Amino acid sequence: MAATGTSPRYWEIDTLRGFAIVEMVLYHFTWDLVYFGLYQANLLTGPWQTFARSIAMIFIFVMGISLTLSYQQAVQRTGHTRHFAKYLRRGGQIFGLGLIVTGATYFFIGRGFVVFGILHAIGLSIIAAYPFLGRSKWLSLVAGVAAIGLGLYLNSLVVSYPWLVPLGVKQSGRYMVDYYPFFPWFGVALLGIFAGQALYPGGIRRFDLPDWSQVAFVRGIRFLGRHSLLIYVTHQPILIGLFILLGFGEI
Repeated sequence: MAATGTSPRYWEIDTLRGFAIVEMVLYHFTWDLVYFGLYQANLLTGPWQTFARSIAMIFIFVMGISLTLSYQQAVQRTGHTRHFAKYLRRGGQIFGLGLIVTGATYFFIGRGFVVFGILHAIGLSIIAAYPFLGRSKWLSLVAGVAAIGLGLYLNSLVVSYPWLVPLGVKQSGRYMVDYYPFFPWFGVALLGIFAGQALYPGGIRRFDLPDWSQVAFVRGIRFLGRHSLLIYVTHQPILIGLFILLGFGEI
């Protein structure tokens, strides 16, 4: 899709996000099968955990690209660069959804509930990324690599208290079914911002790509990508409700 008007959507970005949504629903469907005793697997380690991490990486990386595009378009539309309130509001909304997930998983699964999951990470990253928007892409690259390196170090630490869990320091004896600490995942968002600035400077795609936007399969995946947050929030209650209605278990 070529850039037209003041608010273009690029089909490849929506498609990447849509693929991640499909993979996420598949992973959570498998998680529900395990929870209700219909399938035996350890989803917290090994290949399944690698699969889950790859999904999160796509989501957060594409979010970084989208932040760059939305900021560039806002500047072009308004003529000024002061848009922090927009990102504070959006990030706060998503972080708030993460808190709802925290409460729901606390009552639904108890031990192992989500303390700081992907919605928390995305919401906080949207707010923290604002100072990097409109700046040199190399700043985002260097800061992104540094944040990932810091995260790898913090993730190797284990302490007895929970206060550093959001930053990536593990608490002894605690496990979480969904854990995406600010470090290193904020670094992935910054790498997405770098990619957005490098590949879409000024909000315009600077590389050649065949236009597959109207291919039926791609259109379906794009639709999912454009509604990724709604699908993320609603798909698990729907899946779990179906399992219960079909008599496979109870809460």
